[in-house]
Amino acid sequence: MSTPASNLPIYQRPVEILQSLIRFDTTNPPGNEAECVTYVNSLLREAGFETTLLAKDPNRPNLIARLKGRGSAPPLLLYGHVDVVTTLGQVWTHPPFEGKIVDGCIWGRGALDMKGGVAMMLAAFLRAKAEGLSSSGDVVLAILSDEEGGGDYGAKYLVESHPEQFKGIRYALGEFGGSRFYLGRKKLYPIMVAEKQICWIETHVRGPGGHGSFPLRGGAMAKLARLLQQLDQRRLPVHITPASRRMIEGMASALSFPQSLILRQLLNPALTDTLLKILGTKGKGLEPMLRNTVNATIVRGGEKINVIPSEIALELDGRLLPGFKPDDMIAELRKLLGDEIEFKVVRHDPSPAEPDMGFFDTLAGILREADPGAVPIPMFMPGVTDGRFFSMLGIQTYGFMPMNLPPSLELLQKVHAADERLPIDTLDFGASAIYKALQRYPAL
Repeated sequence: MSTPASNLPIYQRPVEILQSLIRFDTTNPPGNEAECVTYVNSLLREAGFETTLLAKDPNRPNLIARLKGRGSAPPLLLYGHVDVVTTLGQVWTHPPFEGKIVDGCIWGRGALDMKGGVAMMLAAFLRAKAEGLSSSGDVVLAILSDEEGGGDYGAKYLVESHPEQFKGIRYALGEFGGSRFYLGRKKLYPIMVAEKQICWIETHVRGPGGHGSFPLRGGAMAKLARLLQQLDQRRLPVHITPASRRMIEGMASALSFPQSLILRQLLNPALTDTLLKILGTKGKGLEPMLRNTVNATIVRGGEKINVIPSEIALELDGRLLPGFKPDDMIAELRKLLGDEIEFKVVRHDPSPAEPDMGFFDTLAGILREADPGAVPIPMFMPGVTDGRFFSMLGIQTYGFMPMNLPPSLELLQKVHAADERLPIDTLDFGASAIYKALQRYPAL
């Protein structure tokens, strides 16, 4: 006779943990993660952990807990965020903050990004405590606020104001990787090892102003239109970095000829753009890993409909490849748009030029055991995570939220979208894989 789920220890009920996490509306902005973090804190305290709450804003706390190890290796960090993006303007089949189970999935905002991952980490961490796991090094768990808003109240605050909490840590498990997808008939599990750098830029376009009733040619609006057209029609140059090479060669190794050859030829800058066009939608997914990118996102100018503005501010979301600097981005933009345009960097979040791959093989081995036939590959992420802040302390993050998703990629496309959901089976799969990572740490 099976034991009722409610009588099982909480670490064997990751589904219940995720449902509870989803039911806290932690939409950022404003975040208001306090109640959700308090719930996590109660689970940890009941399990016998000592916890520390650190906050720049009382409504936006971060939690730190530590499982003592044998001290023969540096500590290992597990971290995840509990804030989520907005559901405003989205039409959901099931309410986004109820955590309903329908069709074998838990539905709700954050199921994929990343309360599902937090539930897996909590289940593994609590299991380690309950079963008396003594890892080679301490295991540090960090539950974070504000990742979706830039990390100023979360990881960035902790790294800048409380670096002592992470002393000696070399490796971390965080988002976003370990989710199965299919390339042909091959099952690939990308493990995130590198990410791009934020490089947000502002520029001002100027020209003659005047009364709206008089025709004006060559003004600030016309200059802005030409600038936006150039950004739309032209691209910054191709660069092959170690991170992009690792990922594309890993994908190619899983394929047979001629697909493997086509992917490898992407690494030839003379052929990259031609092959990206041939690859179509798949090429669009690979392009950000092969060049610095910039997108116009905010325009400010004009205050009255009958006054032609003489100045317009344009904000650009720039993303740098690992190893590049803001000056490199500005030099490429000037070559593209002209020397007369001035650029100001308003935010730059750096990341390491090359990843530390020392724990990769251990994590890859866990996935191969869990899903025979799996092909783990090192993933280079075109977006950013809290990993960029921890890298400032010399910590290498591996995106490791293992999910044995079905062949359809639809679910991954639900990140930040309506009807975000996670198959129930993936929670046990992920929690088990993370627990094995704790058992096998450090890499040999």
